[in-house]
Amino acid sequence: MWVRTWNALDRFFFGPSSAGPGALGLAVRFLRYPYAVIRDLLHGEINLRAMVLVYTTLLSLIPLLAFALAIFKVFGARYDLQPIVLEFFGALGEKGAAEVTSRVMGFVNRVSNGLVGSVGFAVLLWTLIGTIKRVEDSFNFLWRVEQPRSFARRIAEYVGLLIAGPLLVVGFIGLSHATLGGSLQHRFSGLSLNLAPYLMVTALFTFLYMFIPNTRVRLAPALIGASTAGILWAAVGKMFTAMVVYSTRLSIVYAGFAFIVATLLWTYFGWLIVLAGTQLSFYIQNPSYLQIGLQRLTLSSVELEQLALKIMYLTGQVHVRGGRLLTVNGLAGTLGLPGIGVAQIATALEKAGLLIVTDNDELTPGRDIGQIKLQEILEVARNQKSGHFPARGAPLPAVDRLTGQLEAAWRACCGSRSLRDLLEEPA
Repeated sequence: MWVRTWNALDRFFFGPSSAGPGALGLAVRFLRYPYAVIRDLLHGEINLRAMVLVYTTLLSLIPLLAFALAIFKVFGARYDLQPIVLEFFGALGEKGAAEVTSRVMGFVNRVSNGLVGSVGFAVLLWTLIGTIKRVEDSFNFLWRVEQPRSFARRIAEYVGLLIAGPLLVVGFIGLSHATLGGSLQHRFSGLSLNLAPYLMVTALFTFLYMFIPNTRVRLAPALIGASTAGILWAAVGKMFTAMVVYSTRLSIVYAGFAFIVATLLWTYFGWLIVLAGTQLSFYIQNPSYLQIGLQRLTLSSVELEQLALKIMYLTGQVHVRGGRLLTVNGLAGTLGLPGIGVAQIATALEKAGLLIVTDNDELTPGRDIGQIKLQEILEVARNQKSGHFPARGAPLPAVDRLTGQLEAAWRACCGSRSLRDLLEEPA
């Protein structure tokens, strides 16, 4: 039943009704985006990653706040940290948020005062770096990024992120105080106080969406995803607060641990919202993925061979003629394929030494194009493994002769031709 339902929805959102020029077609094309995000959330993978991030977040919360507190001290904003923590846990209700904030700040002050010792602080710092790595892995998964950051680049950018994040918060707080203290205080102070948390959340999400994935994210998709996530954060937070305040069963069942359960639930919902906004940003920048979603793209052997030849041909063409290097996403748009398909075969070509993929996803030939044989390119495409164990070999003379003839035929067709020979052929 569920399969038929999803198939019917896919036909509606991606079928002929979505191609019409009228208002109905425009509405269907617009509704593709929330439909795709909801479909992926129900798929289950995003939920599992959100659960993992709940655990790692609670482990790294204390070192993160301690590090932020050290940055705040430098700028004389030490006492602005507690209201931020209180705002983050505001969905737990006034009493629950105050209790969690009090305990968290107690731990943070102990860490910042050096009571845990150098070894303990090193462990906390390692936990924090591990958490950022898991966040990056989740963002890369949603952005279909095959190549993670190198270790050296990861450490450098993580340290930069840990320094830039608190500085952005300090700057935002200073800007808010300057705005509230100006001549328009009496007219706009209430509005600014109400909008400040949402603007801060949106700005933080935009920053994360642009710089955490190991790929180039444009500002407009990141801002749209962050704004949507910020609205969801506010709406879900109000509903969660109402549930915590008016639900007595939680306190009856869990007694003194009720605030811990509520903290876990709110952290889970928070990460679910962050990841949903990430997925929306990805779809806005890459609408060709809307229909395939989180499903694994499976190309036939013929399509893999053609794709490998096209990638090497276009890359070699730019190498010979000069100009701006091609990227994985640029090739995907040119070939009309989701970027994951191009990225997978490009990774295979890179492992074979035929292609070089830079940190910016730009492609260059791995060696002199006159030394890259067409047979090598086709062998890379033909030898893509499924990950399963091969079937046990059984001698079948008729089949063996046919496969041998096919093998000899394509090798004879390629001969000793190189990529340069293919590029020099007349159009």
